[in-house]
Amino acid sequence: MHIPIPKLKAILLYFAENTEGRFLGKTKLMKLFYFLDFMHLKRYGVPVTYDSYYHLEHGPIPTVIKNYVDTAEDDIDSSILSDTIEIERLEGQAIHRIKPLRKLTDEAKNLFSENELETLERVCKRFGDKNKSYIEEASHKEAPWRSTHLGDFISYELAADDPDCEVSKEEIEMMLSIS
Repeated sequence: MHIPIPKLKAILLYFAENTEGRFLGKTKLMKLFYFLDFMHLKRYGVPVTYDSYYHLEHGPIPTVIKNYVDTAEDDIDSSILSDTIEIERLEGQAIHRIKPLRKLTDEAKNLFSENELETLERVCKRFGDKNKSYIEEASHKEAPWRSTHLGDFISYELAADDPDCEVSKEEIEMMLSIS
C-alpha cells in the first residue's frame, strides 16, 4: 500500500461524512475502498490506495486497510486510527458500525488530487445511502471478482475487462510499474 496514513484517515472521514451512518459497517467500508480504487483505476489508470485486494466471501477486501480497521476495533490503544474512527458493535446486530471521532478538515481534503476527490464523490453518490448487501452485490458483478476465486489475489489489471474501464490493461500495467 502506497497511501500515507494521513490520507487514509482523510478517506475514512470522507466516507463517514458522505454515507448513511446506519449502513456504514466494516463490510461496506471495505467495498467503498474497493470501488474507490477500482473506479479511479478504470478512469485514470492508477488506484488511490494501492492496497492489495483479495477475493473473500463477501467481496473484494483491501488487506492492509482491513488490518488497520480491525486493529481500531480489537486493539484501540495501539491503533493508528484511534484518533479517527471507532467501531461500534450494537447488541443484537451483526454490523460493526464505523463512527468518526472528528470532522474532515479542509487541510485533510487538500491531501486529495482533484481526480481522487471526484472519485470519492462518485463512490459516495453511488453507494452512500445503500446497505451492505447492495454494495456487496455490486462488487460481485465486477470483472475482478468474477475472474477470481475464494482466497485469490485480485490484480488491478483485471479491471480492464469491465465495460466501464476507460484505459487498457497495458496502460494499467504501465502506470502501476512506474508508480
